[in-house]
Amino acid sequence: MNDYFQYDDRLGIDLPALEMEWEQYAPAVRIDILLHWEQIRGRIPDRIQKLEAIIIDKQNKLDVEDDFLTSCALNSEIAELASMINDLHLWFRINQDLEAKTHH
Repeated sequence: MNDYFQYDDRLGIDLPALEMEWEQYAPAVRIDILLHWEQIRGRIPDRIQKLEAIIIDKQNKLDVEDDFLTSCALNSEIAELASMINDLHLWFRINQDLEAKTHH
């Protein structure tokens, strides 16, 4: 499956890296890709939960931080983590689109 997925350092998961249109892959390959993606997809909620815990920790630090520059840095880190969570939610929903294409 390494031919069809690539690790994303930012999100902490493998993401599809398909070089052809979905319909150009053989049905058996599509099934293998979907099965592998489903395994990855199943770990996304845990990854989101870990990122949310980091956000909560940073928000708690922000609540007591008096230094303006440190507060700005914490806010920036929180925003990046929230962006990662948003991207993970989008990737989590990708499975529905791929399944729909497979059934056509």
